[in-house]
Amino acid sequence: MFSGRYEYSIDDKSRVSIPAKFREGLSLNHDLRLILTNLDGCIVAYPYQEWLSIQEKVSASGPIRKEARAFLRYFYSGASECPIDKLGRILIPQALKADAHIQKNVVIIGVGKKIEVWAKEKWEELVKMATADPDQIADIVSELGL
Repeated sequence: MFSGRYEYSIDDKSRVSIPAKFREGLSLNHDLRLILTNLDGCIVAYPYQEWLSIQEKVSASGPIRKEARAFLRYFYSGASECPIDKLGRILIPQALKADAHIQKNVVIIGVGKKIEVWAKEKWEELVKMATADPDQIADIVSELGL
């Protein structure tokens, strides 16, 4: 399970470091590769085994609505296998960087079974939106049983 927030810069070759804490979690599965794709305005990184699980769920879901098929085309079209190098970095494909509006500074967060890579500016907007209404936060906390 991934959790936490880390700030990094992407280098001139489009590489970014994966937090050591996340690499440790990945190495427990003996597979230091991630599948990256575009989702929710950021880059989502799935451990390879989690990606296989997602594909199995989609395959087993039966008939799929037209809108869901369109989404799946978009989701799968962005998928890119990214091994983690010896220095703990991955290469982010240019198309995914463009989709997520990433230029230089990123925030990498752990979200349970996946990792998200956000353009720092977009992350800051998301945090402002998520924390703007204390009453709404209280309702969400109650709804989630936190």
